[in-house]
Amino acid sequence: MKQLLMLFLCINCSTIANAQQKPNIVFILADDLGYGDIGAYGQQKIKTPNLDRLAAQGMRFTSFYSGATVCAPSRSSLLTGLHTGHTYIRGNKEIQPEGQEPLADSVQSYALMLQRAGYATGAFGKWGLGMVGTSGAPDKKGFDTFFGYNCQRQSHRYYPTHLWDNNDKVVLEGNDLNEKKVYAPALIQERTLAFIETNKDRPFFLFIPSVLPHAELQGPEDAWYRMYEHRFSETPHRGNDYGPEALVAGYASVTKPRATFAAMVSRLDVYVGQVLDKLEELGLSDNTIVMFSSDNGPHEEGGADPGFFNSSGGFRGVKRDLYEGGIRVPFVVKWPGKVKAGSETAHPAAFWDLMPTFLEIAGAPPAGITDGISILPTLLGKGRQKEHRYLYWEFHESGGRQAVRAGKWKAVRLQLKNDPDKPLELYDLQEDPGEQQDIAARHPDIVKKMEQYMQQAHVESPLFPLTGGR
Repeated sequence: MKQLLMLFLCINCSTIANAQQKPNIVFILADDLGYGDIGAYGQQKIKTPNLDRLAAQGMRFTSFYSGATVCAPSRSSLLTGLHTGHTYIRGNKEIQPEGQEPLADSVQSYALMLQRAGYATGAFGKWGLGMVGTSGAPDKKGFDTFFGYNCQRQSHRYYPTHLWDNNDKVVLEGNDLNEKKVYAPALIQERTLAFIETNKDRPFFLFIPSVLPHAELQGPEDAWYRMYEHRFSETPHRGNDYGPEALVAGYASVTKPRATFAAMVSRLDVYVGQVLDKLEELGLSDNTIVMFSSDNGPHEEGGADPGFFNSSGGFRGVKRDLYEGGIRVPFVVKWPGKVKAGSETAHPAAFWDLMPTFLEIAGAPPAGITDGISILPTLLGKGRQKEHRYLYWEFHESGGRQAVRAGKWKAVRLQLKNDPDKPLELYDLQEDPGEQQDIAARHPDIVKKMEQYMQQAHVESPLFPLTGGR
C-alpha cells in the first residue's frame, strides 16, 4: 500500500511539473495604436521605454497585420484564427442598450482551446464581441476571468459609469457622465497584475486588450501628462463633454490633445512595464512568452492628430483604411532563451496566425478550421516557415472595401457596395511601401490574380453582407 501511495505521489508530482513547464502566454493588445506610435518603430515625440525594452529583448515584426481596420472584426479575427472573409464578426454592429453582435455558440476561440489544454485564462480590458449573458460573452469564449468594458461604446469613456467583473456589473461610484472620479484603466491594470499573482503556480494565458490610446483623449493630469504639457503647439478640441448632455459613446473636449495623446501612449507603456516587472518579480519571465500589438491603425477621433506624430509610420492611411496605415501594426515578441533578443523579421503575418501559434506553443491540439499558419518557426529560428499565398481583409463601412497582399503586391478595391466589380488599385510594396503609385494598368495579369484571391477569400455572411447582393 505504501509503495502504491508513493507511486501515485510521484505520478502526480510529475503531472504538476509537466503542467508548470508549459509556457505562460501574455498577449497585450493596444487600441488604435499606429505602427509608428512607439519608439521601437520610429516614434520621435513620445517616450515608450518599456515597449522599446520589450522589442530589444525579443523579435520585432515589420510586416505584421491586424485582423481588420476597426475594433470588433479585428478582435473576431484574432480570437477565431479566421480573416474577415471568413470570421463571424465582420463589422461594428451595435446592440442596444449595451454590447455588440455576439460571437455565435458554434464559434471556437483559441482561449477555449487553451482552457481545455489546462491553462488558466483571463482577459482584462475591452471585449466588444458579445454582451454578458449572450453566446459571445467572455466566459462563453474561453475566459475564466474577465474584467473591464464589455461594450466598446462604453469604452469611449475613460471614466465610465460601470465595468464588468465576469457577469457582475461594477458601478464606479462618482462616475455618472457628469463627474470624473474613477479612471477605469487604472482599475483594470490592478486586476491584470492580480491575475498574474493568483495564477503564478500554473500555466496561464493572459489577454490584455487595453483601451489605451483609443479616443476619447482623457486621463489624469499626472506626471505622464506633465511630461508633455508644454512640449507641443496645441489646438483645443471641442467634443461631447461630461455633464447633462453627455453621451456614452461621445468624446470629451480636450485643451491639449497632443499632450494628452502622448501621455496616454506613455501610460500604456508604463502598464506594459508593470506587467513585465510582475513576471520578473515572480520568477516567471523565463517561462513566459510576451507579445504586443495593436487592433488597427491610428484613429483621428476626439482630437487625435496621427499626422503630427507620424502614427502610421510613413504608410498611407489610418483606421478605417485598408491601405497599410490602417492595418499594418507593431508586433513584438519576447521569449527568453527561445526568441533571439534584438532580432527582426519581415515575414508577413497577421492576427489569424496567432491561433495556431498559441496552440503550438501550448502543446494543444491544432484548430480544426483556421486561416492561420503558425509563426513559431520564425520566432524560434528553427524549421521551415510556411507562408501564405495571400493575406486578405474586407471592411463593411465606408462603401465597402477589400484588400489583398500577395508577396510584394497589394491590391485595394473601394466603394464595392455601389460597384462590386470596381477596378482594383495595385501597388508594389517593395518599390512603393507608401502606396502612392497605382500601377494596375501596367500589370493586368497581377490584377487578375488578385481579383481571384479576393473571390476565393470572401464567403458572404448574412449578418455582414459586403455588397448587398453580390
